[in-house]
Formats: sequence, C-alpha cells, structure tokens
Amino acid sequence: MKYIESAKNPKVKQWKKLLTKKERDKTGQFLVEGFHLVEEALNEGNLVLEVIVGEDTELPVHFKLEGIEVIYAANDVLKAISDTETPQGIAAICEQRNVTFADINPEKVLIIDAVQDPGNIGTMIRTADAAGIDAVILGEGCADPYNPKVIRSTQGSLFHMPVIKGNLVDMIDQLKNRDIPVYGTALENSVPFEHVNKTQSFALLVGNEGQGVSIDLLTKTTQNLYIPIYGKSESLNVAIAAGILLYHLRK
Repeated sequence: MKYIESAKNPKVKQWKKLLTKKERDKTGQFLVEGFHLVEEALNEGNLVLEVIVGEDTELPVHFKLEGIEVIYAANDVLKAISDTETPQGIAAICEQRNVTFADINPEKVLIIDAVQDPGNIGTMIRTADAAGIDAVILGEGCADPYNPKVIRSTQGSLFHMPVIKGNLVDMIDQLKNRDIPVYGTALENSVPFEHVNKTQSFALLVGNEGQGVSIDLLTKTTQNLYIPIYGKSESLNVAIAAGILLYHLRK
C-alpha cells in the first residue's frame, strides 16, 4: 500500500488542482469526496482511477476496488484536497465520461441553458435521473458538472446519468429532426403546463435563474410552458420547476 504523509507531496498538489475547472478540463479527471459518492463511482466501473483513504479511516469491505490503486494518506492530506469543512476521510480520482449526443440518441432529455448555480445544476441532474430521463444537456454558461458542489448535489446521479455539453441550437434541431417535441419554459407566448399531454419522448428546456431561457432558443421550441403561481412568490426555483415539468411530461 502506498502512503503519503505530507500535503506538500507533488501528487497531492496535483489532486488539489482538480478543484479547479481549468485542471479538470486539462486532465479529463475530477475528484469526489465522501463514502457515498466514492461508492457510487466505484459501482459504475471503469470510472475510478485512485482511491485516497485517511490514516484513521476504515475502508468498507464491500467497496469494489479490484484493479484500483488505493493510497493511504495523512489526515492533513485529505484536508488539503477537500472542498468541504469536515472531510469524511475518503476521496477518489475519477475520469470524466466523454459522451456525445450521437452515442445515446436520447428520447427524453433535459436541456439546461446558462444555469450558473452548482446546486441547481446538481439537483436537476439528480431529478432527471429519478424521473427516468435519458440525458441532460448543458449549454454555454452552465456550471461545470464536475464542480465539487454539483457532484455533491447530484448524490451520485452524475455517475449514471449521461451529461452532455454542447451547442443548444444544434441539439434542439437534432431533436426536432427526430420528431421529438421540445418544450421551453417562459411566461410569454406559452400555455399552462397542464395543457400538454404526457408523451413517450420529449425535451424540456429550462434557463438561467434570473433571465430564463434565451430568446433565440425559445423561438425554436415546439411549445413554451409556464407553471401557474398561486401564492405571492414571484417565481419558482429552476430546479423545482424542472422537477414538476419532467414528472408531468413523461409517460
């Protein structure tokens, strides 16, 4: 077993860099923390490269570690690479998946336009997974799906939900060419969501927390929807709205 004692070790410095988007993009790797997320990543297979275990941490016997390097480290090392205030004593280095739209030809899709809050992105990925959606597509301006806060918010759904980054205009055109209706979310030129029937295939397009979906994208949709507000709140959180609509639309 390899043991790393110092947070100044070059390998530790490299791990810590994965907390930045620049390094994640450069290496195609990302870091996950905590027992639940590490286990979820291990269960997917061919995703985890290394598991880092704190010196006072007992590694669960049921973890699927065959062929994966396990590195024990001093607690200061775990603190150095952690994005949380109270590290659980276990982390993993994982490979990003390179999934394209053509690889999966999804029938039920959540499309996200310029949502910047990592918690909202993570919650929507988790909700899409729960609702049986085939893929999540992130457009320009969205938070990085491998941001530590996004990963924690997905609660492991990131590891078994295809998340694709791409040009949303192109993606919408491809969906419509396959006769898949694309539903936007907007207050103008829209209908209450209850007016749309459930369907076997669809795409739902949601947008930025403050500005909503861009006008250019809304002009390309099949139909735009809104969720009625019955109380005094001005609007719904985008992740909550996405959940309501995904569960309504799917058959």
